[in-house]
Amino acid sequence: MNTHDILALLNGSDDLALFADAALTHRRVFGDEVFIRAVVEFSNVCNKKCHYCGLRAPNAKLRRYRMSAPEILDTACAAASDGAGTVVLQSGDDTGYDTALIGDLIRQIKASHSVAVTLSLGDRGIDEYAFWRDCGADRCLIKVETSNPRLYKRLRQGEDFSARLRRVEAMRQMGYEVGSGVIAGLPGATLLDAARDILLLTDLGLEMIAVGPFVPNPDTPLAASPPGHVALSHRMTALLRTLNPEANIPATTALDALDPSSRALALARGCNVLMPSMTPADHRGDYTIYPGKNADAIDDPLAEARRSILATGFIPSSSMGFSPRSNHVQQGTTRCAAGHRPGRTAQRGQIIAD
Repeated sequence: MNTHDILALLNGSDDLALFADAALTHRRVFGDEVFIRAVVEFSNVCNKKCHYCGLRAPNAKLRRYRMSAPEILDTACAAASDGAGTVVLQSGDDTGYDTALIGDLIRQIKASHSVAVTLSLGDRGIDEYAFWRDCGADRCLIKVETSNPRLYKRLRQGEDFSARLRRVEAMRQMGYEVGSGVIAGLPGATLLDAARDILLLTDLGLEMIAVGPFVPNPDTPLAASPPGHVALSHRMTALLRTLNPEANIPATTALDALDPSSRALALARGCNVLMPSMTPADHRGDYTIYPGKNADAIDDPLAEARRSILATGFIPSSSMGFSPRSNHVQQGTTRCAAGHRPGRTAQRGQIIAD
């Protein structure tokens, strides 16, 4: 499939065939299963200034929080005990948690439960990620957001796009399952950029690929920008499913922020992962990357995820859900020494005043 073909499909030239092909590919590779990744958003503190994200450091309106290590561990283990096959430890770029503390959490989760551990911690040091891999972490998520280097630099306050790609490759060399993704409909992005996003993500040979529509946050420089389109996000994930049959592709929460039915529809169009937030209720609403994320007061997010999967005709899976394409990856095994504490002391536990 070339750029011309991709552009035609992104323009809606044959949605019926595109979505049918993606659905058939999903069932051929993964059967009726949809994997559940339980996300623990343990801190909304971030030192970045990305124009599209509500967690950006200059956002003084956001009530900041950090969960303590016992809170994180209890939340992760509760999700694992309730049948989640993967626990995702996610935060803003928050260096208030030191290397050893994160390593201890990984080691304890892996020792207590047969689950995969995914890290979504941003631009922490390469040596830190290597240490966490030794502690048993299985996967890491490093979003690229856009394949357009100029747009990336502008929206991420001068950061270097090539450095991001080197980080993705470094994670692969460590033996992680690597995930990345983009935001569909970013202000300034064109349909050609979307096609190039698809080609880049495919060329990277990722185990997980995520695409969600842009949702403007009123507390960011892009507050007045129009939102992305759900249809474009669906077309991008369907194309990525066709081009990457063995990759795990989530139906992202940003879809429901724009259209409450669109995440379920994404499962019928090739996606095979749901990622419910297991963050405690008193913090969940403060992890506002965009309006509508974690907005619903759901008492049992895992049960709700299972219900939504069943409603689409799929089967919720408690499997760890490794990608069939990850032949270079073995499940993380704990090799870091208990009690080894490189780096500085972590800041933990408190709500941070506005």
